[in-house]
Amino acid sequence: MEVTHSSAEKILPKELIDAAEEQIVEQSRRIEFYLTEYSIELLANKMHNGDFEVPAYQREFTWEPERKSRFIESVIMGLPIPFLFFWENPKSGRLEVVDGSQRLRTIEEFVLGDLILGDLEELSLLTGFRFRDLPESRQRKIKNRSIRGIVLNEHADEESRFDLFERINTGSKIANPAEVRRGARGGPFLDLVIELSKDDTFIELAPVSEKLLNLREREELVTRFFAYGDGLEDYKDRVSPFLFAYTKKMNSYFESNPDKLESYRTRFLDTMAFIKRNFTLGFRRTVNGKATPRARFEAIAIGSYLALRERPSLATEQVILEDWLHSDEFSDVTGSDGANAIGRLRARIHFVRDRLLGVHE
Repeated sequence: MEVTHSSAEKILPKELIDAAEEQIVEQSRRIEFYLTEYSIELLANKMHNGDFEVPAYQREFTWEPERKSRFIESVIMGLPIPFLFFWENPKSGRLEVVDGSQRLRTIEEFVLGDLILGDLEELSLLTGFRFRDLPESRQRKIKNRSIRGIVLNEHADEESRFDLFERINTGSKIANPAEVRRGARGGPFLDLVIELSKDDTFIELAPVSEKLLNLREREELVTRFFAYGDGLEDYKDRVSPFLFAYTKKMNSYFESNPDKLESYRTRFLDTMAFIKRNFTLGFRRTVNGKATPRARFEAIAIGSYLALRERPSLATEQVILEDWLHSDEFSDVTGSDGANAIGRLRARIHFVRDRLLGVHE
């Protein structure tokens, strides 16, 4: 049967199709890996002997006892276990754990330590057991079970490893991009971000839940303030790679130009002081709001900074917010629909900048 195209059907140009294929090939080359398989016994011993490197951003997070027990129950039952991901460190020769440190530490704690199993759903009679309480035959069977791993070879660059971690942990509770940047990209810029995230005025303006506080949400907001405020030329609608590259660049910049740190500190503190004087709700939506929506923060914080940069006298002028702060238009530009698309990002930042400067229709 002959297939025909309707007049309304969009036919993509050959140049675009060829460019897309070239991009797929180029990005695929960034990830070179090989498959491996380790027994439970070998994994426990390698963890115990320090043969695996656990990055700083994964060391602070420990599964609760219930989750450890449930994982061990799965191992004992022989259920499929998600792949472990490693990177082959070219300097040490050891494998850096990209994803799977909690599983590895739980295996070590159970096989070589004193992990006591809690309430189990399927193997309820094992509640209260330790590994050494099991018959030797069962211990051998558990040790002989294996888990597959994917090893990124030594040529995988830092951005590739970060990108992989972000993708495989999307929606998980293991670590978020702010935590990954904290561990993988430590340096003078990150030190400044951490310092400013604890500023009293900022804390007052930007309430966050206990959960988000533990996930370093305020560090995320401070990083966005600087990265977006310095320009969006390299932004490709994906926040995490952009912030990761910016953090890497600024760490290097401040290492070479430590005298420039103070100007960035002043930029942030002056902007927060301006917002405190003029935005009575801070970054909240309502008087009793207990959250700081990211899009709203970006609009007000970066929009205010850009306005102050363009007209420094604004800091001492009487700012009239009129009704635009509570308008449907402002709600629309700070909505969540397509929030990270560069057009939406620019629109909300420029909305506040232009209204503070009085440059709007």
